[in-house]
Amino acid sequence: MEERHVLFDKYEMGRLLGMGTFAKVYYGKNLATGESIAIKVINKNQVKKEGMMEQIKREISVLRLVPHPNIVELKEVLATKSKIFFVMEYVRGGELFAKVAKGKLKEDVARKYFQQLTSAFDFCHSRGVCHRDLKPENLLLDENGDLKISDFRLSALLEHLRIDGLLHTQLLLLLLLLKFHIERRVFLEKIITSHL
Repeated sequence: MEERHVLFDKYEMGRLLGMGTFAKVYYGKNLATGESIAIKVINKNQVKKEGMMEQIKREISVLRLVPHPNIVELKEVLATKSKIFFVMEYVRGGELFAKVAKGKLKEDVARKYFQQLTSAFDFCHSRGVCHRDLKPENLLLDENGDLKISDFRLSALLEHLRIDGLLHTQLLLLLLLLKFHIERRVFLEKIITSHL
């Protein structure tokens, strides 16, 4: 009989989902609700040794600041003397990177992902948060095919907004221009097809 690994009498840890330099991510289950979760296990001693404890604290602060349907939810943070555990939403659809690698996305699907991405980014920026590590591997898909941004490890809290109260970044400008271009193209296509 296989021994169960239970954390703090609350969560059962299962198979390894992935690993990075300082952390491993496991599939888990909330014992009270049966909900599937992801558990990110961080080696506290290694993080301290590398002087990255502030980065971990910042990631926790950022994730608590940005509750959004298109951002992976941090449910709870637990710790022992040697480990830090991030209990997070389990996103079962995998990376957007893997989906794109299989072939071209249909335009309506790409538009949906782009709208979800810009919605999440706009929300982050409204809260003074900049992700700083956006790449296809950090864009996950849930079971409904909705996009979720993950890995806020390198994020920054932008304490100082400009005088007008807005966050001005080149990335935000680029995203807004792309959004405008896509919406304009869709609008023009509708006009053209309605006159055929």
